[in-house]
Amino acid sequence: MAFDKIKTEIGLLLTEMQNEPRDVQQVALLIHEKIRELQVFGLPPPQDLLDFEMALDAEMERDRLGLG
Repeated sequence: MAFDKIKTEIGLLLTEMQNEPRDVQQVALLIHEKIRELQVFGLPPPQDLLDFEMALDAEMERDRLGLG
């Protein structure tokens, strides 16, 4: 049950991002939270979500370094 709820929340977040882009840092924080929730319940996060998390982290690092 928890997995379905978290999966739905992630889907809503991604749909919202398509309709109204957000700050990358805010999205990354929300994705990190959802991944941690899955892990707390002992569920493996989907690989595509982990890949997305890594891409967001890399984008934030490029922005931080001014390589944007």
